[in-house]
Amino acid sequence: MALTPKERMQITRQPMRERDGAARSQDFSEVNEGFTAEVARLEAERCLRCKDAKCIAGCPVGIDIPAFVAHVADGDLHAAADVLLRDNALPGITGRVCPQEEQCEQRCIRGKGAGCSVAVGHLERFVADWARTQSDAVAPPREPTGFRVAVVGSGPAGLTAAGELARRGHGVTVYEALHAVGGVLRYGIPNFRLPNEIIEAEVERLTAAGVEIVTNVVVGTTLTVDELMQEEGFDAVFIANGAGLPVFMGIPGEDLIGVYSANEFLTRVNLMEAYRFPDADTPVVAAKRAVVIGGGNTAMDSVRTARRLGATEATLVYRRSRAEMPARKEEVHHAEQEGINFRLLCSPVQILANEAGWVRGIECVEMELGEPDASGRRRPMPVKGSEFVIECEVVIEAIGTRANPLLTQTTPDIVLNERGNIIVDEDGMTSKRGVFAGGDITRGAATVILAMGDGKKAAAAIDRYLTGVDAPAATI
Repeated sequence: MALTPKERMQITRQPMRERDGAARSQDFSEVNEGFTAEVARLEAERCLRCKDAKCIAGCPVGIDIPAFVAHVADGDLHAAADVLLRDNALPGITGRVCPQEEQCEQRCIRGKGAGCSVAVGHLERFVADWARTQSDAVAPPREPTGFRVAVVGSGPAGLTAAGELARRGHGVTVYEALHAVGGVLRYGIPNFRLPNEIIEAEVERLTAAGVEIVTNVVVGTTLTVDELMQEEGFDAVFIANGAGLPVFMGIPGEDLIGVYSANEFLTRVNLMEAYRFPDADTPVVAAKRAVVIGGGNTAMDSVRTARRLGATEATLVYRRSRAEMPARKEEVHHAEQEGINFRLLCSPVQILANEAGWVRGIECVEMELGEPDASGRRRPMPVKGSEFVIECEVVIEAIGTRANPLLTQTTPDIVLNERGNIIVDEDGMTSKRGVFAGGDITRGAATVILAMGDGKKAAAAIDRYLTGVDAPAATI
């Protein structure tokens, strides 16, 4: 018998099981343990099944959230998986790393006032993990259209576009520059937050649907976009190579041994398994004291990784207060549980060296918040005479990334903005006809789910372009 709205309102939000903070800070196994079937059904019963479901509008890939949640409440996981996979090519990934609290859950009526929204992300993860064990979780491919599309990059935007295009019957080949598939999902997000086996399972579902993946190909060097279209015979190209060029602060001492960009540090550890050195070939500087600069999710990933690599003092330095910190609240909470030190309202001035040219510490200055800047956040201002030193052997800068010019400099007819990002129209088409782009290469560094939304939108536009149905024209 269906519950009444009043009965649903009386059910409290169900917590996600997670491993003990002290124990998990010593390994790279996943932090969260997921819902049981019983807890998932109870959480799903909290959904009020609104007629005007605002949560859908909050999802960049447009998942029919009330429908899949209702199926979970009814115990029909096959139907729940069908709904989820219809709209989301990578649910096992987004169920783990998507900031639902700022998107679909923020729109949830149950979250208004002092209430708690339905745990959409946790339910998405539960259904995706169940579907991963089911052989019938792959939708049958449509009749081949004969068109071929090249996708550059196997990150969230590229994989999403590939899955959507394959479903429409197009031949899809994904070109990945590295030796392993997943892009930023693989090299940028640690195993304790997104296990590699989840990425591999999602990719296997795409290849089962007909997507071909070619690794160790750097488009812009190994092949150009023009060669993909003119010599390889692709009818369209979707560029989703991300924004992987690191940004540094420009302070003295950044050339010292023991200074990393977060991009290099996480790639060495996540993709090249530096945490297994010497059993793995790639080393990383061992440190008992590590400092990470930044306040976003990448900074959290970096400092928590440093802790797992043996840093008994792992410190995060951020120039604003906790209220302005862009990282997910869950990641901040997990970092605190794992013993991370937070030095807020302070900013690095210089990195200090020992006699051998290795990092020995970082000099910082205390900050105070002034008037809001262009981002809408209060501008941090240095406090005169407040300099202090944090002793450390490793410094990791996690202050952002920008577009790598390898691809675009070999395709000069693709128009860029002043930051080097590709400019696209509302359909995701670049200034070069038949070439589309999405994700961080167009937005700058953003979230996984926003990149996926770009991939999904571009795939629909590419389909229209190829089939001639309301085909978009290059308007940039």
